[in-house]
Amino acid sequence: MMQIILFDLDDTLLDFKHAEQAAIEQTLLRLGICPKQETLRRYSEINKAQWMLLEKGELSRAELKVRRFCRLFSELGEDCSARQAAAIYEEALAGRHELILGAEILLKQLYGRCRMYGVTNGTAAVQKKRMAISGLSRYFSGLFISEEVGVPKPQKAYFDYCFSHIPEFCREKTLIVGDSLTSDILGGRNAGIYTVWFNPKKEMQKEEIFPDAQIHSLNELLPLLKQLENQEGGKSGNTSV
Repeated sequence: MMQIILFDLDDTLLDFKHAEQAAIEQTLLRLGICPKQETLRRYSEINKAQWMLLEKGELSRAELKVRRFCRLFSELGEDCSARQAAAIYEEALAGRHELILGAEILLKQLYGRCRMYGVTNGTAAVQKKRMAISGLSRYFSGLFISEEVGVPKPQKAYFDYCFSHIPEFCREKTLIVGDSLTSDILGGRNAGIYTVWFNPKKEMQKEEIFPDAQIHSLNELLPLLKQLENQEGGKSGNTSV
């Protein structure tokens, strides 16, 4: 059945929300700013908005790293260096590797039965370190980081690059699992592969982007894969799920 699975990293396998809060709190403390909950929440909102612009190609990664802090400090009335804040934040974030519930169990179950690749818009140095210290790297055949690819998800060029670097790639036997409709699911649909939306909070689907399937916990993925296999009829080979 499915021989290749593309996994988004942040908030699909790695708990980005937890990591982000800890990293921004550490950053603000280093700069002498009280990390109030409202400030942490506002940073998260600003950061998310900047990443959306990056996905649309309206903002570069270098601009994003500084702009989010410029906006936050402007709102707070703080005279701090946004570039210094960005450096402190990335260092702190790289050290956070908390996992989404069930992530490693799922990867262990799938390992050896299919080939798995990480697909991420995150910063290369940060993501590589987080994957290494989390222990998840051992399960993956490769990691495609948009900073190194040159274009972000959901752009088709990103997926074209990934596909061209996956040995014996077969579009019909590939799926993507991710938490973002606008990045993972839209990108996967535009690339012509099966899409699985990881939606643990059971959020309403706001965007006009429709995944092929939806799961609310990672332990639902394996039963879904078996269901897809049964729908095709016949048993999968040794290298497929």
